[in-house]
Amino acid sequence: MAPPHGNESDTSGYESRHSRRAVLAGAAAVGVLGALGAAGCTRVATAAGTDGGDLLQRLRAQGVVRLGIAGEIPFGYIDKGGHLTGEAPELAKAVFKRLGVDRVQPVPTEFGSLIPGLNSQQFDVVAAGMYVNPERCAQVVFADPDYQMLDSFIVRKGNPKGLHDYKDVVAKKAKFATGTGYAEIQYAVAAGYKESDILIVPDQVAGLNAVEAGRVDVFAGTALTTRAVVRKSAKAEATRAFAPLVDGKPHVDGGAFAFRSAETRLRDAFNVELRKLRKSGELFRILRPFGFTEAEMTDLTAKELCGEGKSG
Repeated sequence: MAPPHGNESDTSGYESRHSRRAVLAGAAAVGVLGALGAAGCTRVATAAGTDGGDLLQRLRAQGVVRLGIAGEIPFGYIDKGGHLTGEAPELAKAVFKRLGVDRVQPVPTEFGSLIPGLNSQQFDVVAAGMYVNPERCAQVVFADPDYQMLDSFIVRKGNPKGLHDYKDVVAKKAKFATGTGYAEIQYAVAAGYKESDILIVPDQVAGLNAVEAGRVDVFAGTALTTRAVVRKSAKAEATRAFAPLVDGKPHVDGGAFAFRSAETRLRDAFNVELRKLRKSGELFRILRPFGFTEAEMTDLTAKELCGEGKSG
């Protein structure tokens, strides 16, 4: 979801939220994968080459859309009961129903395989809360973001070192940690923190443990994940959300659905329904059970976040 500063060839980039490599929920996920195989594991049909693509028409005829998910709470995952849920799948159910497609079918994969899987016809749309950035915009077209995301720190109770942004971390020589592949790595480095001094941990839970144990002074993640993980902690708290600086300017990330580059008609139709849901307040009602607040609602557009990349 984050704006990778490296090459997008590994397609995972730097993810500025909790680990994109969370595993699927045990046997439930295995059952879903088996069901997918039984349902037919052939690749989805390609567009017929018409201007803007004809996938929406095909999906209406089939009555089902395949969603690429990455098994990550709260964005898109299989719950303990074996059911597809998460902010993106639940939103997909609402939007595609409005578009005349009644069923969604999950195709679980690793986060780094989402864009390659989409472009190789393994599923129809990426529904994983993926961050929009120029590197990804060169490979797919995005709907407008359904949420925005700021950063936050996990610190000891009372925030004894007074750490509120990356400049504070550098100035106070705090011991800093973040997650594997997180965008926060680059945000800290841009603020002047030496990358070799960063403690890299698997995810926000490991980050909380490191702070509680005193191994680090601060763990950086997204506001959504940091506030969720500290709820039951007696030793740590989350700081107020803030926008990291990129090229000297405050940067806000936005997560959205991704489509194959040829399928602009489907993307445009999706955007129309997304705007209706946002205007009615239904979008927030869908996202709220997954920990999103009104602060995560946004009017950002994919074009803005694509920057000088292809806006679609």
